[in-house]
Amino acid sequence: MQTRNLHPTADRLIKIVTWTENALLIGMLALMVGLAAAQIFFRNFFDISIHGADQMLRLLVLWVAFLGAVAASREGKHIHVDAIARWLPGRVKAGVVAVTDLFTLVVCLLVAWQALRFMQSARESGEMAFGSLPVWVAMLILPLAFTLIALRYGLRFVHHVQQARGREELLK
Repeated sequence: MQTRNLHPTADRLIKIVTWTENALLIGMLALMVGLAAAQIFFRNFFDISIHGADQMLRLLVLWVAFLGAVAASREGKHIHVDAIARWLPGRVKAGVVAVTDLFTLVVCLLVAWQALRFMQSARESGEMAFGSLPVWVAMLILPLAFTLIALRYGLRFVHHVQQARGREELLK
């Protein structure tokens, strides 16, 4: 989605959030690959394993998957069904897409809220994921990712409403 019509401060904030998302995604993916390779190396050549590595890898897979979903929603590369919208004329299509954006926004906010409640209950339980890492910290990605996706869909919604009203040019 283009940010050319946003306030410069909002545009800068979006660029910072995008950079942070990318940095986290790349860093966690690199850590995941490195930790898995080290685990395989130590198991095969020294018959030992890195304590907590398997649990950490599972957690990294979860975080990378959700950060990937955030990146996909940012780039408009998410899974979507547009069987009807693809044949509609420009402004009507933009209006239909705006409605689906709004629906996705609401669903993501509801899921983020429930994930936050779930995380809070895990925090109160005091359960540990592994080592000294509390489960609620490991679960932080759930409300964070759904909130970021909701933010992206909020921006997409505004963009598509402007297109439907004829205030922004339609992109092919």
